[in-house]
Amino acid sequence: MPLWQAAVAFAFRAHRHQFRKDGATPYSSHLMRVVLTVTEIFGCRDEEVIAIAVLHDTIEDTTTDYDDLLERFGKNVADGVAALTKNMAMEEAAREAEYDARLAKASWGVRLVKLADSYDNLCDIPNLRVDPTLAGRKALGPSTERAIARARRAIALATPDAAQHQETRTAIVAISKLIDSGDSDSRPHRSKRSRG
Repeated sequence: MPLWQAAVAFAFRAHRHQFRKDGATPYSSHLMRVVLTVTEIFGCRDEEVIAIAVLHDTIEDTTTDYDDLLERFGKNVADGVAALTKNMAMEEAAREAEYDARLAKASWGVRLVKLADSYDNLCDIPNLRVDPTLAGRKALGPSTERAIARARRAIALATPDAAQHQETRTAIVAISKLIDSGDSDSRPHRSKRSRG
C-alpha cells in the first residue's frame, strides 16, 4: 500500500469520532481537504508531505503518539507531524511562539502543510457579520481575526521556501487571496476542486 493510502486509513481511524466545530461535519473531511489543497491547489506530489498532511492533527487531537507514527510511517513523517503539534500544556502566547520556532526549523514540506491547513481553516470561516456600530463597515469576528493572523504567520514562516519551491509560491498566492477577501469583507470560497 502506498504511504499516503496507509496514512489516510490510519488518520480516518484515529479521528473517527471527531467532528469540526459545527458539530456535524466529520473531522476527516478537514484532513482530506488539507491533502487536496497540498496536491491539487499547491501542486505538491511528495508522498511524505502528503502523508504528513493527512496525519497532521493525529498527535495533537487523538491518542496517537510520536512512536505510533515513527513505527508505521518513518522518521520524516513522524517528525513532520510532531512539528505541527502544539504543546497544549503551555500558556497560549508561549505555546504559539514555541510552535512557530519549531516550524521554522522543520522541512519546507511541513511548512507547506501548515499553509494548506491555514487555507482550509480560512475556507471554513463563517459569513462575516455587519456590525451596525461601525457605520456600514463589516466587523471581523475574533475567530476570523485569529484564523487570518495564523495564516499570515504561516506565510511569514514559509516565505523563505518560495525561492526554491513553486508549491510554496503557489500556496502563498492562494492564501493571500483568501486573506484579502476576508479583509475586504467577502467570505472566502473554496474552489470546486477543493470542496470537502
